[in-house]
Amino acid sequence: MKIKMQIVESSGETYQVETNLFTVVALERKFKVKASDLAQGIAMEHLAFLAYESCKQQSIPVPLAFDDYIKKLDHIEIVDEEPANPSEKAPTHDD
Repeated sequence: MKIKMQIVESSGETYQVETNLFTVVALERKFKVKASDLAQGIAMEHLAFLAYESCKQQSIPVPLAFDDYIKKLDHIEIVDEEPANPSEKAPTHDD
């Protein structure tokens, strides 16, 4: 599952990050949730955590403490997302 997010900090700084397998697994471990459960809806804390971990993976400086990172945020917007297991369209037969 890949989620591309637009991050807007209280300072006005704006940047985009994208999740990868590592960030999703980190979320599952920390919050004891399955990635498949996120399809039903995602908590803001989970979204912020994915942004935080994605920043670290993409060498964007963040505070050491997750809560300090949250304090810096104005909002997070999902720009694009890919399903966890994309599949091809089922073939159809025209009679």
